[in-house]
Amino acid sequence: MEPELVVNEIFGPTVQGEGRSLGRRCAFLRLGGCNLSCTWCDTPYTWDWTGSGDSGVAYDPRKELHRRPVSEVAEELLAFGVELIVISGGEPLGQQSRLVPLVELLTARGLEIEIETNGTHAADPALVAAGVRLNVSPKLAHAGDPVNRRIVPDALRSLAATEGTTFKFVCRGTGDLDEVAGLVEEFGLGSVWIMPKGQSAAEVSRNLAELADPVIARGWNLTTRLHTLVWGDTRGV
Repeated sequence: MEPELVVNEIFGPTVQGEGRSLGRRCAFLRLGGCNLSCTWCDTPYTWDWTGSGDSGVAYDPRKELHRRPVSEVAEELLAFGVELIVISGGEPLGQQSRLVPLVELLTARGLEIEIETNGTHAADPALVAAGVRLNVSPKLAHAGDPVNRRIVPDALRSLAATEGTTFKFVCRGTGDLDEVAGLVEEFGLGSVWIMPKGQSAAEVSRNLAELADPVIARGWNLTTRLHTLVWGDTRGV
C-alpha cells in the first residue's frame, strides 16, 4: 500500500522566509501534528486542538489534517515549478519514515529539500541519504514547554553530526542569547542562526534591531522573518 502523509497545507510559489535560504523561491509542504506546544507557535492550526496557545483558538483536526498519498503530494509540489521545497509543520520528523519516498521522488527530479524541525527527533539515515538539508530550531525556555520535552540531548547530538545541518533559535531579545550559547557549547552546534520572535512586522523589526549587534559579536548568523515582514500573519503565503 502506498504510504500516506498527514498534510495540513501545500502552497506556493512563495519564498523561504527564514534562515540560510532566506528569500529563495520555493513551495511549502506543511505537515500536521507536533510533539511540542509552544505558546507562541505561529502554526497552531497544525496541532492545537484545545486552544492552549496564546491565541486561545482550538482548531479542528478534521478540517486541518488530510491523509494524502505520497505520489499525489509529489505531483502537486512538482507542479509549482520551483527548485526548492520546504517541508515544515507541525513537526515533520514525526512522519519521517513516510517522507523518505517523497524526498526520493523530488530529488530525482532535481529539487532541493529543506526540512524544518524542532530538534527532538534524530533524522532517519535514509532521509538524510535521500538528500535533505535540516534546519533545526530547538526551543528555548520562553516557548513554555518543560526542558525535558523540548531539549533531547541524543537527538541534538545526532543532528549536529549530520552534514549540512543548521541551527536556528527564536529569540525575543538579547536576554535569550546566553541560553542559546549554553546549548551551542553543550551539544557542539554549528551554523547557528538567530531569528527574532514576531508575528507582526513591527515586532520582528523591533526584536531584530535589539539582536543584530550582539548576534554578530558572538560570531553567529542573523535572519529575519521575511514572510512576516511582507505578508504579516497571513496563512499559506
